[in-house]
Amino acid sequence: MQKKLIKVDPSDNVAVALVNLTAGEKIQFEGEEVLVLSDTKMKHKIAMKDFEVGDKIYMYGVIVGKASQKIAKGDVIATTNVKHESAKVTGKTETIGWEVPNVDKWKDKTFMGYQREDGQVGTENVWLFFPLVFCENRNIEILKDIFEKELMKPKENDYQLLLRSLVKSETGGHGNEAASNDADLFNNIEVKFITHQGGCGGIRQDAHSLAKLLAGYVNNPNVAGATVLSLGCQNLQISIFQEALNAINPNNKKPVLIYDQQSIGTIEAMLNSVVKDSFEAIKKANQIKRTPAPLSKLRIGLECGGSDGFSGISANPTLGVLSDKLVALGGTTILSEFPELCGVEQELVNRCVDDKDGQRFLDLMKWYEKTVVDAGSGFDMNPSPGNIKDGLITDAMKSAGAAKKGGTSPIAGVYDYGEYINEPGFTLLCTPGNDVECTTAMVGSGANMVLFTTGLGTPTGNPIAPVVKVSSNTQLAQKMSDIIDFNTGGIITGDKSIEETADEMLEFIIKVASGEVKTKAAVLNQNDFIPWKRGVSL
Repeated sequence: MQKKLIKVDPSDNVAVALVNLTAGEKIQFEGEEVLVLSDTKMKHKIAMKDFEVGDKIYMYGVIVGKASQKIAKGDVIATTNVKHESAKVTGKTETIGWEVPNVDKWKDKTFMGYQREDGQVGTENVWLFFPLVFCENRNIEILKDIFEKELMKPKENDYQLLLRSLVKSETGGHGNEAASNDADLFNNIEVKFITHQGGCGGIRQDAHSLAKLLAGYVNNPNVAGATVLSLGCQNLQISIFQEALNAINPNNKKPVLIYDQQSIGTIEAMLNSVVKDSFEAIKKANQIKRTPAPLSKLRIGLECGGSDGFSGISANPTLGVLSDKLVALGGTTILSEFPELCGVEQELVNRCVDDKDGQRFLDLMKWYEKTVVDAGSGFDMNPSPGNIKDGLITDAMKSAGAAKKGGTSPIAGVYDYGEYINEPGFTLLCTPGNDVECTTAMVGSGANMVLFTTGLGTPTGNPIAPVVKVSSNTQLAQKMSDIIDFNTGGIITGDKSIEETADEMLEFIIKVASGEVKTKAAVLNQNDFIPWKRGVSL
């Protein structure tokens, strides 16, 4: 029989409704009877005590809000009676120990990856085309059209076949047979394309930031090489990009083909060279084969988007347990979305191995929050209408659940946006909470895969790294099966534990990393790429 209420932490003074509750309903919970005073939708919270105005609301063992009016025990917690509140942090107060999980069953496991000369291992083998400036976007689109048509034969989708049948019925044709498609010319490499709106017209810092991000994509182990287009006069000069790439990896051996339109002359002359040179380079990259690699070579980005009131109870804690296992195996995990770490700073600071990392984390958080406040907003404005509708009513509440993705392992390093992560362990990376900006940033910092939890559903993907979409509840997994890869809803119904779900997820991502399973985002060709322009972006 499924439970109706759950406390995430013993010190919490609110409980989460696991099912829809009806006013007047009496529930036996933790040795006492709770009278439900208002109809409460599942995922929302009810008070476990009487609150006076100003009383603090605790969930996940931390402050997530304060009562803005009296709340009776058994009544629902909502935006009408609770306001955002989070603990103030000034520095490290203690060092939190870590109970290293037993990973004996995983230590000899491998995945089939692409070994790079610098020791990194890719889960994909991608040749990447991108511009240094938006002026070259059209040329990138031209190249995308011709390379995809000739190298990666486009497969006709169901919508195209439907339209064909409708057209044939109008013109007297028969059937809806698909036109024959030749097999892909190269079966061991993907060709991907990035466009963006940066590189010129903004402040110089934006150009340098974009250079670091693009250099990170070239250095990412999933990339075999790249073709880069420059106009010539833009802020993001070729030299700035090359300096950024050299700063990340001075011994880069990957082929990087760079073309400057203003130096070459006509578009025809440039694209003729691009096509010929890139084709030869792609042929060589296609010869790289998958070979066994230890799980320590996995670098996993931990992301959430379209979160709901169950995300912090099922999907996110599952990622946290998985993160701890990977760290114990010598792998790397990355937690970002700094606006969604508001309220849990103290725990994170105390988990930093180096006190300087703890201070850097606080400095980045303060800087970020100041830019938001200066723009007339604040972290408390972070929860979206969808978050609020599904039970995440304050930023601190949303943050406390989001932070569960990071498990309990020590923090090995704190990185700013655009910095490349080479060291193993659990790390923090300063990014927005915006789904695509965050995913874009983690891959630019070296993630060769992203685990993305969602309670409401989102199709977000990435051009070069698999994005595994993890559902917090079974209803979503069934309703949006075309975008969900893995379901943790069994935790909510009590059919599975977080530990066993994490083990199942690790088995699943080994298959994804080995190319045995294609993510739904990849099937949908969801190649999202949005750089962060270090202004205000939540």
